Amino acid sequence: MARYTGPKTKISRRFGIPIFGPSKYLERRNYGPGMHGPRSRRKNTEYALGLMEKQKFRYFYGLQEKQFRAVYETARRRKGVTGETMLQILETRLDNAVFQLGFASSRPAARQMVGHGHVLVNGKKVDISSYALQVNDTVEIKNSSVSRQMATKNMEISTSRRVPEWLHLDKDFFQRCHHARSYQRRNTTNWQRANGR
Repeated sequence: MARYTGPKTKISRRFGIPIFGPSKYLERRNYGPGMHGPRSRRKNTEYALGLMEKQKFRYFYGLQEKQFRAVYETARRRKGVTGETMLQILETRLDNAVFQLGFASSRPAARQMVGHGHVLVNGKKVDISSYALQVNDTVEIKNSSVSRQMATKNMEISTSRRVPEWLHLDKDFFQRCHHARSYQRRNTTNWQRANGR
């Protein structure tokens, strides 16, 4: 399972946003990394700006270049606007849904939960983090003390995080959730809101 294991704060400083979650170090040094410190940088070209936005998406969802390219090719073959379709594919990944529901404190943690078999989809164990959720799929935490204690702790930490409209969380059935309806066009701003855009 390919994943980014390099310095995270440096990446967040490069883009000026907490891509991997809140960082006190980023708050203290809210400028790009490097020996020149907070000095002004060269003006970015249009190509550079587009590349930066692509890299933000890659790091935000924890994908390698080859994986991101595969998402683009899949979106390009489907009907509709390619950019919106790409965002739909990324948002409906199982690891992203587990994070959005509060079962995990971060997307890397959600990916690990899925990979370790703590998550069920429609009552069956799924350990593929890129698994694409469909309309009315049911996602839940495995009925074991370790899995549910982990999910409960993370949900207590993430109470301030709002669950997206396209997901429904049923806490009464011990943190069971439903992929309630298809990803709507109005939800394409989820990523921008998460990044303060």
